[in-house]
Amino acid sequence: MSTKSHTLGIDFGTSNSAAGVAVDGKPHLIRFASGETTLPTTFFFDFDTRATLLGTPANQALLDGAEGRFMRALKRVLGTTLMHEKRQILNTRVTFVDIIARFLRHIKQQAEAQTGQTFSRALSGRPVVFHGANDPREQQAEEDLRACYLAAGFSEVAFMAEPEAAAIANGALNQPGALGLIVDIGGGTSDFTLFRSHDSGITTLANHGVRIGGTDFDRAISIDRVMPLFGRGTELRNQLGKGTHTAPNAIFNDLATWEKIPFLYTAQTRRAVEDMHRQAEAPDLIARLVTTLRDELGHDIAFAVEAGKVAASLQKTDPQIGLTLIEPGLQAPLPPEALPLILADHAQKLHSAMQGILTETQTAPEDITQVIYVGGSSLLSVVQDTAKALFPSADHKVAEVFTAVADGLAIAAESHI
Repeated sequence: MSTKSHTLGIDFGTSNSAAGVAVDGKPHLIRFASGETTLPTTFFFDFDTRATLLGTPANQALLDGAEGRFMRALKRVLGTTLMHEKRQILNTRVTFVDIIARFLRHIKQQAEAQTGQTFSRALSGRPVVFHGANDPREQQAEEDLRACYLAAGFSEVAFMAEPEAAAIANGALNQPGALGLIVDIGGGTSDFTLFRSHDSGITTLANHGVRIGGTDFDRAISIDRVMPLFGRGTELRNQLGKGTHTAPNAIFNDLATWEKIPFLYTAQTRRAVEDMHRQAEAPDLIARLVTTLRDELGHDIAFAVEAGKVAASLQKTDPQIGLTLIEPGLQAPLPPEALPLILADHAQKLHSAMQGILTETQTAPEDITQVIYVGGSSLLSVVQDTAKALFPSADHKVAEVFTAVADGLAIAAESHI
């Protein structure tokens, strides 16, 4: 296959990634070893084979119980001091820039093998905000991501707001003059683009974003439903004197946070939890926490929470968060009616962000004729219910939620010759 462009469009996501080029003006996405056009943004460092596994093989290694270190949601580390701290992995001291570069290099190599092109430039998606408006980490986050691309072998990289790319992918939708809103809810951020359609494409009117995504939903659900089963909120006896105090929240909050889980597997943390177990008023609950850290099962819990979230959002019968890896028969009920309550704060922030883009552009809610959902977390009922309440007269439709951003980047990359 030949293409005119030597620029590769890449959607480096918190949970999943994709890449593509334009062929005859239409997006052609790269397929990975799994045969899929998306690649889980996951890493597994195998302690036995000393191999670094990426994507689906990394997930499988975790599920198979292989000895190693699993990582996910590293996009959320961009802009923080953690990006440049060296850490020992497989007998090598590396930074998160090095680790993410391996992932991007893999995408580059797959694209070159399939297209016969050499891609020296990348057009990368980026969230409207990495951390928040006016946050000092914003510029650093983009610089960190640029450093990852350069370390992966690209000589140049340009950036495009992810919802803007999704708007390009959805084009004019055969409705010239229509005013549309892209609602892009990914793993780490929620981004919004207001655009107007016309015969030759779209005009972007405004972008807006907040640092809320699927991993934040997982965290809220885990803290509310799962962490109490591991001792959150229980009492510990004081080591000196009588009385008790509540178990510290920090360790439970970190265990519920995708990107912080790997940092819990230290001797110091394990000793602290063992001390908690000895002082616990509910030792059977803290014992589960001891098991989790000893056997490094934090990501298994996180995947279980994610699966339970999806089941509850789809209103499946008696949805549960399965925790049998921790203890036979252990489950956390997650009825569909609980989700709006658990995620109420996040829903309010999404509502405020959508209202903000209307205020910025002096647009009335009834002027929006189309609301287009992209990003895996946009499928959650709490997201769509929030948008439908604000835009009741709009036509609400679900796009290619996992690939719309990559499709748009592939189309836009054609002009980056």
